[in-house]
Order: sequence, then C-alpha cells, then structure tokens
Amino acid sequence: GADEDAQGLPFVGRAGQLLNQMLGELGLAREDVFIANVLKSRPPGNRDPLPLQNAACEPYLFEQVRLIEPRVVCNLGNFATKLLTGSPTGITKVRGTPQVQELGGRPVFLLPLFHPAAALRTPAVKETLRADFATIPALLERPLPSPVPSAEEIAEAEAEGGSTPPP
Repeated sequence: GADEDAQGLPFVGRAGQLLNQMLGELGLAREDVFIANVLKSRPPGNRDPLPLQNAACEPYLFEQVRLIEPRVVCNLGNFATKLLTGSPTGITKVRGTPQVQELGGRPVFLLPLFHPAAALRTPAVKETLRADFATIPALLERPLPSPVPSAEEIAEAEAEGGSTPPP
C-alpha cells in the first residue's frame, strides 16, 4: 500500500492498525512478532502481484522464515495463502485452519487468515478474522511438527537397510 511504500515498512496503514489491535487483543505487541510482505516492492498502481513477481520474491521470504525460525506463520490474504500453501485454493476455503508446511527448510504451523484490509471493508470478515486470531495462542503452545523426510532421505534409509522414516 501507499503508506507502506512511503515508510518502507509492512502494515503501517489502516490495515496495519487493525492488525496491531488484534495482536493487542491476544496480549501481543507488534514487537513480539515479525511482519513481512510476500512482495518486497509495491506493484505499479498497487495492482495485484503477478505470478512472476511472487516467484521472484519467494526466495527472500523463505530466507526470512529460515532466519527467524518461527513456530507459527500467519499468512494474511489470498496471495500469501496461495504462495505459502502451494495450492490454488483461495483464502475463503482454508482460512482459520492450521496446516503443517515446510517453509525456509523447516516445519511450521501455517495459519491462513483474511487480510486486515478485507476486514476493514466488511464487518463480517472482521469478526471472522478476530475469531481466527483467537486460535493463535493455542497454536503457539503446540509442539512443532517433525520435519517430513524427503524422497531422497527415504530412499537412502531403505538402501541402508534401515527402517523407513515416518512420513
């Protein structure tokens, strides 16, 4: 957005204020979380990102995840959801349901959430977002999922005569 572009920081406009408010309702401050954008620069005219732009920025986002080592990643909105889940399924169908995903080479709980900008436009979406946000503390308490072995790791274990690692 324009405010974010001007300040060089994510979620500092009205949507960011709502995000801060909802974090506060959980007893979290902005400083307690790391906020990043999928795209590292604003598309011309603030249009929707193109697949090529998402692909160009993906390695930077995954490196941020690798360095930060989060337990939970809350992806806000349709574009982030599709990128991070690797699925074309939209936010409306998957929002509020935690998934185990590997991001930045490590397993995380991925929690798809409506984008705060959508919540500013629609009161019902705002209440849904608030309810989904309320699930974050319990998700933070859950033990991290075990890494899923790669096909190469499974083949290597089988070749060595050992048992196959659990999926």
